Amino acid sequence: MKKQTDILIIGGGAIGVCCAHYLNRSGRQVTLVEKGDIGCGASLGNAGLVIPGQCIPLAAPGVISKGLKWMFDPESPLYIKPRFDINFLRWLWKFSRHCTNSHLRRAVPILRDLQLHSMANYKELAANENIDIGLKQKGILDAYRDRQELEKGVQRARLLRNFGLENQVLNRDEIHDLFPAIKTSIVGGIFYSKDAHLVPEQFVQGLAAYAKQKGAVIHTNTEVIGMKKTGRRVTSVLTTRGDFSANEIVIAGGTWSPAIIRDLNIRLFVESAKGYSISYKRPETFPEIPMILVEAKVAVTPMDEILRFAGTLELSGRDLTINLRRVKAILKSVPMYLPDFDVRALDLIEIWRGLRPCTPDGLPYIGRPNTLDNLIVATGHAMKGISLAPITGKLVAQLAAHEPSDVNLSGLRIERFR
Repeated sequence: MKKQTDILIIGGGAIGVCCAHYLNRSGRQVTLVEKGDIGCGASLGNAGLVIPGQCIPLAAPGVISKGLKWMFDPESPLYIKPRFDINFLRWLWKFSRHCTNSHLRRAVPILRDLQLHSMANYKELAANENIDIGLKQKGILDAYRDRQELEKGVQRARLLRNFGLENQVLNRDEIHDLFPAIKTSIVGGIFYSKDAHLVPEQFVQGLAAYAKQKGAVIHTNTEVIGMKKTGRRVTSVLTTRGDFSANEIVIAGGTWSPAIIRDLNIRLFVESAKGYSISYKRPETFPEIPMILVEAKVAVTPMDEILRFAGTLELSGRDLTINLRRVKAILKSVPMYLPDFDVRALDLIEIWRGLRPCTPDGLPYIGRPNTLDNLIVATGHAMKGISLAPITGKLVAQLAAHEPSDVNLSGLRIERFR
């Protein structure tokens, strides 16, 4: 027998769980289905950064030239696996068309508004005594060991300040004052004092438990295998645990979203970007402020008793195999910035990889497709999924209620790449 619900959310990562929370809070009957466990995908082992001050999209000037230079280096921060796939080639062409200064200036205000609202939502969640999301607003340092790259970073920081985003350029001595307990080879950096971090799995699983306590129904190990529509409405969602019908359906399946809606004739340009993290037991002397090793594209995040190194962007399709050369490349970069820090002496907790959903312009999809009246899409957040999850959930709740949105959604519409 078909299960009935008001709102059906497909996807149990940070985006889907935040959708469940805000929809449930607005008084809707919510059911969430997830093909694995809650937060088992890209939401599990990421860097856990909440970055309202850093609004540069993935599609930015210089990315293509670096990508071509690094294309055949499997240890590079950005690795594009050579393959003939017509959908990937179309995505790559559209991506290259957005790596311009004009797109950068269009995208930054959109991301700024999303990020600032999301930070406010995070603070609201943190103030709820029934949810322990573990948010710590201690700032984040972009650390540079190359002076030419530092100058480029200073220019980007100036651009962000022009859009009203705070940051501070630090010299070597000021960085030493920020991290007095560790020796660094950093020549300078950009400090984003309003940025924050958390333990992503604690946030996602904690918010899911709270939503469930408040009445949301969550089905794990329930995979969507098909959809049926009649006219302008989705009438059935077929899963491995039975069929569902709903007044509204939310697609929050991350990199699997295009496959989830394949039966609905809706084209989502989403490419999987594999990232890795290596988690260790955190040394007591390591500071509580995260840093990004900019040239290596590696984030170093202290998460209570965990120290996590996260990085690389590997465009190789939905390949979840672990490439140990890329894991070692992350770890090899650490002593270049922290020369006295011996990763080999730490207690390993986990090596992880996950797939981030990337659009050609570096902006998420949030909105309704033109062809269906009861479908909302929320995916394509790339490396900013944790950072943008709360505002995405709130915007989806506003869309479902046909209310005005906190943020202008015109730049995030589903059909923008046609």
